Amino acid sequence: MKPSEILLSEYNPYYKNYIDLVGNINLMDALVKGSETIQTFFGSLPENKWGYQYAAGKWTPRDVLLHIADTERVFAYRALYFARNSDVELKGFDDKVFAENAEANDKTVEALLQNYVAVRNASLTLFSSFNVNQLKQIGVANGNAMSVRAAGFMICGHEIHHCNIIKERYL
Repeated sequence: MKPSEILLSEYNPYYKNYIDLVGNINLMDALVKGSETIQTFFGSLPENKWGYQYAAGKWTPRDVLLHIADTERVFAYRALYFARNSDVELKGFDDKVFAENAEANDKTVEALLQNYVAVRNASLTLFSSFNVNQLKQIGVANGNAMSVRAAGFMICGHEIHHCNIIKERYL
């Protein structure tokens, strides 16, 4: 299953940029590649950058890494919910509220990376358990349609998006 197979009706247009960032790669390969990239990228950040904010009120790389993991958890939950054919609409989540309450800057880099790896390993297990029909299941989250497969690619593109911002504004 590749991003080129996903219909525009399977997700909110807001996420098109994220999905486009993934390229035309199989979902499981994208999740594995993303994990390797994130671990290498964040593992190579200089110590003096971990607490850096490029502007007042902006997130630090610690905040960003925890935000990536938190968002993945939310999107994986949505994927699970929709794959199980639930017809209940899920509420949205406020990433700013999550970040404000996560206390990422009180955590070690090692703890943040371990958290990310744990989340990604869970996502790999989850998405590998879905069959083709489950991947095509569509539910509603935050008032918008979302397929299971689109949620998977949103996870992958979301982390690419944030790595690009760190490269542009933090390094």
